Amino acid sequence: MRLPTLFILITVTIDAMGIGLILPVMPDLIAEVRGGTLAQAAAWGGVLSFAYAVMQFLCAPALGNLSDRFGRRPILLISMAVLALDYMVMSVAGTIWLLLIGRIIAGIAAGTHATGLAYMADISPPEKRAQNFGLISAGFGMGFILGPLVGGLLGGLDPRAPFIAAACLAAANFAFGYFVLPESLPQDRRRPFQILRANPIGGLIMIGKLPGIVFLLCVMLAYQTANFVYPAIWAYYTQAAFGWSTGMVGFSLAIYGVSIAIVQGGLIRPVLARLGEVRAVYFGLILNTACLVLYGLVGQAWMIWVLIPISACGALVAPAMQGVMSRAAGADQQGELQGVLSSISSLSMILSPVMMTQAFFWFTRDGADPFLPGAPFLVAAILMGLAFAIFATTHRGLAPAKDAA
Repeated sequence: MRLPTLFILITVTIDAMGIGLILPVMPDLIAEVRGGTLAQAAAWGGVLSFAYAVMQFLCAPALGNLSDRFGRRPILLISMAVLALDYMVMSVAGTIWLLLIGRIIAGIAAGTHATGLAYMADISPPEKRAQNFGLISAGFGMGFILGPLVGGLLGGLDPRAPFIAAACLAAANFAFGYFVLPESLPQDRRRPFQILRANPIGGLIMIGKLPGIVFLLCVMLAYQTANFVYPAIWAYYTQAAFGWSTGMVGFSLAIYGVSIAIVQGGLIRPVLARLGEVRAVYFGLILNTACLVLYGLVGQAWMIWVLIPISACGALVAPAMQGVMSRAAGADQQGELQGVLSSISSLSMILSPVMMTQAFFWFTRDGADPFLPGAPFLVAAILMGLAFAIFATTHRGLAPAKDAA
């Protein structure tokens, strides 16, 4: 593997660790700085995720457009430096408001994922983009492995210790990228920065002019809003339903991350070769819907361990969808497209924590009838079914861009 590609994979892995690190320790960390019950901690966790996602939603299109103008390298390096700063802020947070500031900083710097995807689009022929996007997703899955493991192990010592470790990793990766990462976007494929396009609405309007892509963006929004139920609610759900400890929560998330990495790093290539991108999306959406229903209804912990590797197979939806949409964008729009997709992801992270934590709160609060910790997964199953319905009726309207190669 070439060093620049390795840097991209490490970058998205660290980006994903920022989510995974928080999940096992968030209930205890919020209880330490804020106090209250588990249901109240879940509500505050939704607020922190909301703040992170709002800033990512607002800033991702600007970062994508800046990378189309100035290149991928400076955006990736600056984002990584800011991320290291954010982890240091989180490591000393003693109040809920400082935690909130830390999440805001992270949201601003969260363009690493979108810009990393644009970098891979630059160096990949159209027919191999979905496969290489799978590598990015595998790196994201690896972050889900390492993040919960580090969060669970170090969080047992101190809820802030995982953030110190993550800050050191981000700083080290910045130094690594500074020396090994070349620019992937040549001068003749850059375009002027336009403020009207460097915001969620403007970017969506420009990308939305591509035939059929608006409906596919709606598919991604419904899919990601549903899929974000896992990081939004997992720690609270497993504690309420099965009494799991912080370490067990981290271990279960690590198993989920391993399963996703296997799917997106190994299985996605033969699956795409056999099914193609469109049928792979169909398969993943159906599987995801079924698994979410089962998560919502299971009553014994052993069933969770059976479901984890099965539900991870649904992770092939995102890279397959990105491959479908990337074919419709020109070479000078890949950063803009990934910025819009990042905003869609951020919008799902705005909507999902609020929806899922509120569903959890109402079905686990004192006097809740019925007491149903899995209620958020049933809400997510409805959204996943909606994504399937939209894709089934609209995906045929997409046409490849003439200069997509």
